[in-house]
Amino acid sequence: MPSLQLFHQILGLMLLLLPCYAHGKPTQIFPVPGFKAERGISQAYLPGFPSVAGSEMDDAVLQLKDRISKLEGDWRKESMLVSVASGRCLVLYLQGKITKSGGKIFATSGKTADFHATVKMCQEAGGCIASPRNADENAAILHFVKQFNRYAYLGIKESLIPGTFQFLNGGELSYTNWYSHEPSGKGEEECVEMYTDGTWNDRRCNQNRLVVCQF
Repeated sequence: MPSLQLFHQILGLMLLLLPCYAHGKPTQIFPVPGFKAERGISQAYLPGFPSVAGSEMDDAVLQLKDRISKLEGDWRKESMLVSVASGRCLVLYLQGKITKSGGKIFATSGKTADFHATVKMCQEAGGCIASPRNADENAAILHFVKQFNRYAYLGIKESLIPGTFQFLNGGELSYTNWYSHEPSGKGEEECVEMYTDGTWNDRRCNQNRLVVCQF
């Protein structure tokens, strides 16, 4: 049985990458606790139903069985959706629109946007803007930059100290790959882009760059 986390992760990727998800968010589907009938339950009460007695009890039981049957059917449908979505994600992987590094998945739609729009698009897909923390993750993002021949924004911004950069959550950078003599914006270029050789440059946030998200 596929995990709910995998199901939501795949839906996030589908929202970012597939046309059929381009105009809305994936519906979150939560697991339904299993129902186990207990012996000796009073005929005068069933959870979720008004008090009943006599022949009304049979009707209540039938309604309860019908509800459980529908819930089980919904879960089977969810499992089928996961199977279909997994197959589509495999196709996207083969097309070069999904890469992996460690426990992270990086994905792109091939579209471009400014920094703030990129952050929003990745969040709506259930992930965040790509933020490399080591050379392998940097290489995973570089794969897209080379494939589409477009620079990409990274999830890194200038801190309150000009010339000093950090992750969007305020975390310090333990890995960097700046181009020679960069960063050089001195407070005027707050965002960071990746060049087609994998090196970084500080840049104004209003330029359109390749959207790359991580999950």
